[in-house]
Order: sequence, then structure tokens, then C-alpha cells
Amino acid sequence: MHERKRKDGAVKILVTGGAGFIGSNIVDAYIAAGHDVVVVDDLSSGKRENVNPRAIFYECDIRSGDIKKIFADERPDVVNHHAAQISVPQSVKDPCLDASVNVTGLLNILDAAAAVSIKKFIFISSGGAIYGEAKEYPTSEASKIMPVSPYAVTKALGEMYTAFYGKHRGVGYTILRYANVYGPRQIPHGEAGVVAIFMNNLIEGKPSMLCRFKEELRGMTRDYVYVADVAAANVAALTKGNGMVLNIGTGIATHTRELYDTVYGAVKGKRAGLDAALANPGFAAARDGDLRRSCLDVKAAEKEIGWKAATALVDGVAVTLKWRLK
Repeated sequence: MHERKRKDGAVKILVTGGAGFIGSNIVDAYIAAGHDVVVVDDLSSGKRENVNPRAIFYECDIRSGDIKKIFADERPDVVNHHAAQISVPQSVKDPCLDASVNVTGLLNILDAAAAVSIKKFIFISSGGAIYGEAKEYPTSEASKIMPVSPYAVTKALGEMYTAFYGKHRGVGYTILRYANVYGPRQIPHGEAGVVAIFMNNLIEGKPSMLCRFKEELRGMTRDYVYVADVAAANVAALTKGNGMVLNIGTGIATHTRELYDTVYGAVKGKRAGLDAALANPGFAAARDGDLRRSCLDVKAAEKEIGWKAATALVDGVAVTLKWRLK
């Protein structure tokens, strides 16, 4: 059994999904802040090479019966729950799989967390999906949630289960509703993966398709937030925002065409021979579960945990491209 604290001021944090795009960046931020980190990931979409070498790693599905033994052995102070089925289209195609991972898996983690009396549970929800076609825009945490995809439904349930364990099992919590996260280590899957999709296609000289509703000539709008900024929010949430639900985004709405132009401009600056024909993407119909627009009001996060996104889209895309071209 490992001791709960390894050094003065450090807590032990168990990060599920810590080998994935966002989760691994969170792990790096926690370790940089001086904390001890345990990663649990089944590597179904994450990569072993993403895991910080200073973290303890367990390859394990969050639905597994082995989870309780991992918690009993490691006895974390905090759990940061990033492991999830993240694709909206996949959730529409297979709602049962989506619920198995995002609901049953979550409950398995919450039970294990309660059994070792953790101090805090940070649940990652989706501000980019849970509000549906919101009437308030940018959308605040006070807006009614109106999930229109199985993925969004399971995230709503996850918030409710997290609050239940907070009230009835004494598990302190903070819920973070992410906008569309992008940055280094992103894979081209899920709605937010569009940055990686556009970037990969341009580097490989392939055309891209821009999903849109007929009346939206520039495509749908989304709130794109850089992963390092998201990591900073997770560090702040360790000690602040108890019992709260907080949006994590930029508050800036970006049309998909504007995003494409930003990525194209970045790639063109690094690839002088880039085919000029790639300057204009093709168009495809919106998919089941797609929203016309999504943008988050993030004033509460600034007030409650002292967090605000610091990275402009053009700068975040430039850093992401530098990583992609390594």
C-alpha cells in the first residue's frame, strides 16, 4: 500500500483516461505542480507514450472489477475522471456502449472512490453538448440542459450521479463542463477532433469536409479552448469550486469555416508548396446529434476558481501544428 502523501503539500491524484489527449495533459500539469499521480487507462484510445514517466500507470478498463483493488492499494486523495466514450456520432450509433462506459464505468469509479474516502472527485462533463440548442448564447451554467445525443445524456447522468455521491456518500466534487478542447496529442475522433482532422488532411494534401446545416454557410459555431488552459482549470479545481458546476471555454464562438481558415493559414506558413486548391473545404450535411451552435459563458469559472482561458485560437493552433510536425 502506498502512503497517501509523498511530500509536503503534495496530494495523490488518480486520473482516469490519463493516457488520452486531454487526460495526459492534465497529468503533466498535476506533476508539474508537485503532486503525485496515478493513471488508469485501458489504452482503447489513449497511448502509453502519452503517460508521464513520473506517474504510476495501470492499464485497466474503468468497468473492471480490478478498479476497487487499485483504489485500495493507491488510496488517492483526489480522483479526476476523464475516461469516457467521447464521440457523439458513435454514441448515436451505439447508445448501449456509450452508457456502459460513461455511466456504468463512472459508477464503478465513484464506488471505489467512496470506499477509500477520497477528498474530491473532479468530473469532466461536456458544455459543448449538454446544453443542446440553448436559448442563452453564450450559455451559462444556469441554462437548462437539453441533451440531444446519447453522449450528452450520459454526461448529464454523470453529473447527477456525481452530485448524488457528494450528498449521500460524502464525496466532495467539482464538475467541469468543457467546450471543444484542442491541442497537442489530440486524435481525429469526436466532434472536437476537427482541429486534428483539418490539420492532418492539410499536411497530407487531402481535402477536408465541413459539416453544416443548409442555412449555415460558414458551418456550425463552437467554442474552442486550448488544452493547456484546460489543464490549468483542473489544477485550480483541486482546491476550489467545491460542489460547483463550471463551464470551461473561451466564450468566443468560432464558425467551422473560420477554424479551417486558421488551420490552413498555419499549415501554409510551414508548407510553402501547399496546394492552393485546399484553401476551400468541401461541404457535408450535419450529422445526427450535431448542434447548430455552442459557446460557453465562462464568467463563473473566473469568479469561483480564478481561471480564464489565456490562449488565442491562432496561437493554440500554431503550437499544435509545431507538435504535429515534430
